[in-house]
Amino acid sequence: MSRSPWTLLHAHLHQILKDRNLLPLGQRILIAVSGGQDSLCLAKLLLDLQSHWFWELAIAHCDHRWRSDSAANADFVHTLAQSWQLPYYQQTATEKLTSEAAARTWRYESLAAIAQQQNFNCIVTGHTASDRAETMLYNLIRGSGMDGLQALTWQRPLTDNIQLIRPLLSVSRTQTAQFCQEMEIPIWKDSTNDDRQYTRNRIRLDLLPYIQENLNPGVEKALSQTAEVMQADVEYLEAEANALREQVAGLNTTDGFNRQLLRKAPLALQRRVIRQILQQALPVAPSFEHIEKLVNLITAPNRSQTDPFPGGLIACVEGDWIWLRNR
Repeated sequence: MSRSPWTLLHAHLHQILKDRNLLPLGQRILIAVSGGQDSLCLAKLLLDLQSHWFWELAIAHCDHRWRSDSAANADFVHTLAQSWQLPYYQQTATEKLTSEAAARTWRYESLAAIAQQQNFNCIVTGHTASDRAETMLYNLIRGSGMDGLQALTWQRPLTDNIQLIRPLLSVSRTQTAQFCQEMEIPIWKDSTNDDRQYTRNRIRLDLLPYIQENLNPGVEKALSQTAEVMQADVEYLEAEANALREQVAGLNTTDGFNRQLLRKAPLALQRRVIRQILQQALPVAPSFEHIEKLVNLITAPNRSQTDPFPGGLIACVEGDWIWLRNR
């Protein structure tokens, strides 16, 4: 099978992979392919770089069954995988997925299951700098803190032994479209991408174009760079919070913590430590309000307590300690 000519995008990705050590030599890589331009661009780039990195590649497709043409979409991706002589794996939803969040959760669980069954070390997705900018705006509108505003990260553990990698986070959607056009790669048109009932679509179709036209033509790049800066900040703060939590909680990592020790720390670290403790103690992700309840107890009088958290826990002050106990 003939390889494509070496383009600037090939060179860019090749350098990114070396600089960030994202996909080491000989890695077994499962490429998540929807059939859209971003995932197809990524798949073709990795296929062309395979001879340099000695990877074992395969393609995986997740059929959400949201659209009447979803089976045809899956067949399209399967045919393309065959033409590229790559193994193909597919997961099809058995129940109706009612939201973007549910679909995303199911998709990652399905990809992880395929990778586990077929012994792949990592899963790669075609998320771009454009996706990163949209996700940052989406999370900002929802009221996320710095962790949410760092948006998509280059890599994160999906399970104990499988990494999720996003190699195209410095590439724009315009670049992936141009690459697919130059390489004459057919693209599957997903009609749901134009459906404005989904918040992310309204951000992509309406909000970002308005900002580009009226406020900052380079907003996608600016937001993506901001997310990159925040990622480094979050990694540092989380490491500091982990060390501090071990000091203030001792062996009681989920039951309580020493408020006098925590009181000496900056507010940013106080909140992070408390969030880490609540993440282990509560059945749901702690909200800003949950975290602030405990922050306020740091300086509260002895015997103060909160109203119940989800699951029924109550935080109460006993001397130098704040304890989480069942109501």
